[in-house]
Amino acid sequence: MHVLIAEDEKDLLDQYRDMLEEKGHRVTASANGDECVKIYRIESENNKKSDDLISPFDAVILDYQMPLKNGLETAKEILEINSHQRIIFASGFVQETFFESIKSLKQITEIMKKPFHLQALVDTLEDKEIYQKLEKLNVDITAIKELNPSHAQIQAYFDVLCQLQKGRTF
Repeated sequence: MHVLIAEDEKDLLDQYRDMLEEKGHRVTASANGDECVKIYRIESENNKKSDDLISPFDAVILDYQMPLKNGLETAKEILEINSHQRIIFASGFVQETFFESIKSLKQITEIMKKPFHLQALVDTLEDKEIYQKLEKLNVDITAIKELNPSHAQIQAYFDVLCQLQKGRTF
């Protein structure tokens, strides 16, 4: 898999990259959200075939709190380029990240609670079943997109996400 990672803590970024490369994945790294979006735009243009956009990355892993552009702002810009891009947030504040991502992005994304074991990152990334089930949830959530979802509705989606993640990170 080809993965784009945005993480402002160099030690963590190096750990993520080393572990994923050790498992055979190709990693493109950035130190902040602004740089991440620039890389994504360039790679998207390079991968464009006629009018069809081919996703340049199998997944984008975003630290939620970064300088210049936080993870949510970064995800929003990436999803404007490719609404089907798989986004995985790494955050110490899972519920807040989840609620904000639904309200701001109007879709459900994967979230890993920091700190997590590096093997959990690999397992989540390689588990395509999670992403396929999220795609189905995102179809369901389009029915309430125009509404301002209640806390109970968001909590219900959060509970489903927890089940999908198979207890790996939260």
